[in-house]
Amino acid sequence: MFSGIVQGKGKVVDLKNKKDSIALKILPPKNFNKNLKKGASISVDGVCLTSLNDGKDGLSFDVIEETISRTNLNKLTLGSIVNLERSITPSTEIGGHLMSGHIHFTGKVKKIINKESTKDIVVSYPKKYCDFIIEKGYIGLNGCSLTIGKVNKESFNLHLIPETLSVTNLDMISVGSSVNIEIDQNTMTIVETVRNILAAQKS
Repeated sequence: MFSGIVQGKGKVVDLKNKKDSIALKILPPKNFNKNLKKGASISVDGVCLTSLNDGKDGLSFDVIEETISRTNLNKLTLGSIVNLERSITPSTEIGGHLMSGHIHFTGKVKKIINKESTKDIVVSYPKKYCDFIIEKGYIGLNGCSLTIGKVNKESFNLHLIPETLSVTNLDMISVGSSVNIEIDQNTMTIVETVRNILAAQKS
């Protein structure tokens, strides 16, 4: 599990396409790999990946076909910058919201409004997720825990503060960029529960 509070940005320094996977190596920020053990879970742009080493010479991962098809990791190239977060522990302060690192879909950035020190972005989403995307609710975008702004039929707004822009790769996105989206699990559970109750009452 993750909190959605990105701990730093990493740089893709090696990428090899295999028959059914991608071998990925990322150079993490200083001290990110402290006490890291092989097999640890790490959020890479919001995607939960398993570390193949202790990270001393760079973080290594195998990205399988299922992950490649559902996320924007298939668009990574040498030099790409990704958001990184270590998995939480019982003593971790949850500054964002609980995230699993399982991406529901990739959205496309439709519009960017640059302000003096902040940025507003508009992201598209598939219609089947409309009941789970609620104004003032939580959402994960490239591993960042964010609060949803105005919601329309096919898109939603996000308002990015200076801290988010400085710590994450969201300052690098542009119109047309593909972003990883994770729906808040609590929201999904509540909506599905209400649906089941209403369906039972009608039967």
